[in-house]
Amino acid sequence: MIKNLDDMFPAVILRPKRTLVVVSANDNHSVEAAYKAADSGLIHAVLIGDEKIISRICMEEKFDATLFRVIHQPDERLAAIQAVQMIRRREGDILMKGLISTDKFIRAILDKEQGLLDAGNILSHVTVIQNPNYHKLMVVSDVAVLPQPDLGQKVQMISYMVKTANALGIAFPKVAVIAPSEQLIMQLESSKDAAFLRIMGESGQITGCLVDGPMALDIAIDKESATIKGIRGEVAGDADCLLFPNLDTGNVFYKTNMKLAKAESAAMLVGARIPVVLTSRGDSTLTKQYSIALASLVS
Repeated sequence: MIKNLDDMFPAVILRPKRTLVVVSANDNHSVEAAYKAADSGLIHAVLIGDEKIISRICMEEKFDATLFRVIHQPDERLAAIQAVQMIRRREGDILMKGLISTDKFIRAILDKEQGLLDAGNILSHVTVIQNPNYHKLMVVSDVAVLPQPDLGQKVQMISYMVKTANALGIAFPKVAVIAPSEQLIMQLESSKDAAFLRIMGESGQITGCLVDGPMALDIAIDKESATIKGIRGEVAGDADCLLFPNLDTGNVFYKTNMKLAKAESAAMLVGARIPVVLTSRGDSTLTKQYSIALASLVS
């Protein structure tokens, strides 16, 4: 059972080491993330990019370049295609975005013939949040990719969160489907979808977890609020996973945690054949390592 994000590191080190493939590793941000993960024993690293730039960064930062395998491909579009082909040949287990535009990176993953998204799957985003004011880790979706998921997409999003929770040692996660109120409000799509998802869980159409909704956020994460409002059930006040109705709500929740609650997080794209790490220049070194460790556990 992984109770906090730091627990992921020894768990990853005890398992067979995965290979991280960084696409267009032409900046300090990307090289540093891969170097620290490789130096810590979390992963093997392959850097695809401009070999001269990568060598210069390693010299300036005093990184041991022997920890990497470097593949020279300065063109970012071709670097993305080459990385995806490596994954398809099982020469890598995790993808990571480097200094490449997001649209070119995602386009290579989504290519219908040579990409990594199998038919019927969707690409979504899962974040694990460690908030000092909550008693355990929270697995949340989607804070970065899907603007307005429909009911079918929400079913898949739940399955992705459940797999992530399983990788953290949570055998049967409790999923709260978030809406403005625990009351069913027919005028709100979020409320109706939440009710459908709960029924699908009860009928066995969604498996491997306990689904409850519609559920207001305070009910999902605060046992006292649930008690005051007379809301019972195993999920109330003890949710492992939070499914948000749209990108607006998920993104605001994530940034509120990060900026006002000083939370820590790990995040990845899911739905493709392998997990994909999308770190930001604004992310701390620790956040990058957490994200790589999470992707390693899930892979």
